[in-house]
Amino acid sequence: MQLLITTTRMMSASLQPDDVLKKMMADQNMEAKLKNLLKQEKIQLWRPPYTVDTEQPGQQQLQELAKQYAPLLGLPVSEVRGALESIRVQAVRRGKRNQTFRETNVATLELLLPRDCKKAGTTGNKSKTFMETKLDVSAQVLMDRIAEEFGLKSFKLILNGKTLNAAQLLDQQGVQNHSKMMVLKVSDTECAQQACEEADKARNQNESVQRTHRGFQILSERDGTDDPHTIPFLEVADQKGNPLKIPHKEKKALILAMGFHEKGRALMKRKRHDDALCHLLQADHHFSECGSALLSSVDNYGVLQLDIVWCYQALEALSCLDDGRRRLLRAEDCFLRCYGEQQQRLLMIKGNTGREEALFLRLYLLQSLLSFIEGNDLQAQQQLSKVESLYGRLCPDSDKMTQLMLLGFSEREARLGLRACQGDVHEAAMLISNQRQEREELKQRERQKRKNMMAGISVLTEAGYSKKDTARALHQANGDVDKAFEILLDASQALQSNNNTEETVNPEKLEQLLYLGFERTASEAALALTGGDVQSATQLLLDNQGVVPATATPPSEEEPSTSSSSADDSELVNEVLEDISRHEEDYLDLTLEEESQLIATIKTYLSRGSTHTV
Repeated sequence: MQLLITTTRMMSASLQPDDVLKKMMADQNMEAKLKNLLKQEKIQLWRPPYTVDTEQPGQQQLQELAKQYAPLLGLPVSEVRGALESIRVQAVRRGKRNQTFRETNVATLELLLPRDCKKAGTTGNKSKTFMETKLDVSAQVLMDRIAEEFGLKSFKLILNGKTLNAAQLLDQQGVQNHSKMMVLKVSDTECAQQACEEADKARNQNESVQRTHRGFQILSERDGTDDPHTIPFLEVADQKGNPLKIPHKEKKALILAMGFHEKGRALMKRKRHDDALCHLLQADHHFSECGSALLSSVDNYGVLQLDIVWCYQALEALSCLDDGRRRLLRAEDCFLRCYGEQQQRLLMIKGNTGREEALFLRLYLLQSLLSFIEGNDLQAQQQLSKVESLYGRLCPDSDKMTQLMLLGFSEREARLGLRACQGDVHEAAMLISNQRQEREELKQRERQKRKNMMAGISVLTEAGYSKKDTARALHQANGDVDKAFEILLDASQALQSNNNTEETVNPEKLEQLLYLGFERTASEAALALTGGDVQSATQLLLDNQGVVPATATPPSEEEPSTSSSSADDSELVNEVLEDISRHEEDYLDLTLEEESQLIATIKTYLSRGSTHTV
């Protein structure tokens, strides 16, 4: 099951695989195989005879190794000789860095820089950049040095998929000697304009994250009691759009997590993978705070892990291999748990499995990529075979797509419909039509529900209860006005009972409220309701013009701030709502264009060494 954020509101160029990425893949594949051979034969390149006293290579010995391994890899001796020297140099330097760390506590970090700011002359492999630092300094100190040396104005540091806190010490955030760290560039105004020309005004990435957070925070605090024509709100729904009953606090956390995910996916579609990754990691953080059993039965978290790893490969962040592997394991576990081992649970819920197979295609493709980079060609080929089988079934037939689109269906509806119905045009047309009818019926039910809710609020507010209290009571009573009235009446009587219990009211605290000008009865009620907390009682009275309404609750730290103007809130809300898809299966609508190019790249390199086994 997929959780959706539904909005109540009345209102393609493909990515070409970079030649640099191809070379990095090939180099890492060859190095991984060579390291495996060296390990099997217990050869240590940093020791004699492969490294002499002056740390220079033992030329003859390395040449002999290269001649021995070249036939096994199916590669020229010169290429293998160069790779062996690279491995030897890395090993020698790693040993020196270990010694430096033991003697001085100065650690060496490997930095994965943005592709457009790699600095010539860096130590080690040309694709790697190293920086020395103490670990008992703040991340900001390291960031200042990176900014100065590489000319970066704004960026984030990512370690194992987590964004480092600039104010905290490096060692407190898990940074160790030899840690690999991704430098994720933050778009400045000029870069943002180039990356997204349709934007009215460019904002840097930090501001984008903050605005996304605030926009979804505002939406999560709305309870649907206002007119949706002017004040939209969000609900968490199942895959068919039916709203789910979730505790308010948990709903707020889910909306933030799902909201950041939606924003990240929107940025992925625009090929802004650096900005997308920043938002996706925020979504990952908020999902981790949910701690809900509900997440164990929905695939949202698995899809998020898949999207993060897809951004890694798009950004050529192959050094994020370990984090990528862990995330793919989480994604696969999530899909198997949600869909069933043979997707039987998915078949029972939806009646077909074709659309979700696109997720498995991307999962197997990324697993194949990581296996290839690790030098495991056999496993890479096995996963790629699964990918090609799925691709043959899921790649849309242009003639069938045209037939459905001539019937008035959208490209997305046609693509998803054909996948769900194994390419049967007639069945796909019926499925799409039924889905459209179900969506329209759901909208009608929601409109009627909203109409009944507004009518019930009107009736109960005329009885003297506040709009907020009546809305809560109606939600609790599933829209039944009589039951809601009973809930309000019971709450009012309970409050009155509290007011009559003098033991709960401390005379000194009461005097403090009276001194501030509040009435005695209201002050006693506020203190009773807040457990004698003067500050909370004061805030409760201020928020309600000096009185305590029936069913009032104590002020919460999570109550929305009143300092920002409604105009600013409206702008933020409209901004984040633009990135929420109106189609519940948008996350399944992969065109497979990017996937097909990555398939071709992996296939080319696998065929190159297909006759050789390590």
